Amino acid sequence: MSMTLSEELSWRGFVNQTTFKDITELDKETRTFYWGVDPSSDSMQIGNLAAGMMARCFMEHGYKAILLVGGATGLIGDPDGKDDERELKSLDEVAKNKAGIAAQYTKVFSGKDFETVDNYDWFKGLGYLEFLRDVGKHVPMRMMLGRDFVQSRLKEDGAGISYAEFSYSLIQGYDFLHLYKEKGATLQVCGADQWGNSIAGVDLIRRIAGGEAHIWSLPLIINKATGKKFGKTEDGAIWLDENKTSIYKFYQFWLNADDEGVEAYLKIYTLLQKDEIDSVTEEFKHNPQERKAQKTLAYEVTKLVHGSVRAEAVRRVSETLFGGAAYSELTVDDFAVLKQELPQVHAVVDDTTIISTLVKTGLSTSNSDARRMLESSAVYINGEQLPLNKNTFGNKNIINGHAVLRVGKNKNALIQF
Repeated sequence: MSMTLSEELSWRGFVNQTTFKDITELDKETRTFYWGVDPSSDSMQIGNLAAGMMARCFMEHGYKAILLVGGATGLIGDPDGKDDERELKSLDEVAKNKAGIAAQYTKVFSGKDFETVDNYDWFKGLGYLEFLRDVGKHVPMRMMLGRDFVQSRLKEDGAGISYAEFSYSLIQGYDFLHLYKEKGATLQVCGADQWGNSIAGVDLIRRIAGGEAHIWSLPLIINKATGKKFGKTEDGAIWLDENKTSIYKFYQFWLNADDEGVEAYLKIYTLLQKDEIDSVTEEFKHNPQERKAQKTLAYEVTKLVHGSVRAEAVRRVSETLFGGAAYSELTVDDFAVLKQELPQVHAVVDDTTIISTLVKTGLSTSNSDARRMLESSAVYINGEQLPLNKNTFGNKNIINGHAVLRVGKNKNALIQF
């Protein structure tokens, strides 16, 4: 039996602050909603992806979707949660970032019907006096001054706040008013941190248009093992753009998900249905060392963001390097993935020595260190332990023009012939 929208949102963990008094109101009629991302970068992070998956849930239940790229708001920058004034971005930088975000919308929402809009299109012709008369006149200062980020910035030890950043919530609120009037949007879905900005839009719609609109927000996703915000690593954010976070690192991030939270991440970040997730988690609980839940999570999210061909490639690479799968199965695409991650050198069959290659790739610190590794049988080519007397590469070591040289359990390098 299929779930209603409110039931699925509850099951997937997408229930947080909302203006609906009863969440089953969502099931009574379909609405037009919007969800937006500011182009502060040319890529979304997995925090944006969580909100996007929530938005997709609404789409799956027949809601009409408007996906906004914030060309106008991106020129100012959201001050909420920021201790200092943001550095303004140029028009060219914002334009580049908008294109990157819009391209990711196409991937993440593949197969779904949606309209992409840019708030710069309706702000670029809007005059300052017109905005003050039509919008500013209807916004109480008490409401704007009451915002937490404003209070913290205005405190004695705060950094202060510019008029531009102070006005940010008015700009976002006007987006909702515009989409309400022009496209019939009566619902905004957003991240937990956007609640205040979103309420500004609901208030404008009530005051100016005499209409009713609603907000549905995403809970903050927490890493249950650490208690910290999910998606932040020592190396920084996890990006959807492979030039910022390689597909291999993206896959490995999900593969290393904590046991306590992996079921929640499957519900939030994949398109798998309840029976499929129940089956995976049941198998995981009975045999946790096989990490079935993490492997499923890594593959499904990578497939959603980067496509099935590349997800298959990075899965094969991971299972080969760390799971005992046969190196002979690696394809040309798989080696392209490895080239992004492993130190690599060129070699000539029956000429290049393994000792010199170990040094060039950084797997050993010197020729004598490399010899000790060979003598202690710690060196492997394509997963096979090297015999003590072998010191050059032969034709049988080549797979699609490459070989993987390994020292110990997990120090790898790529050899290209």
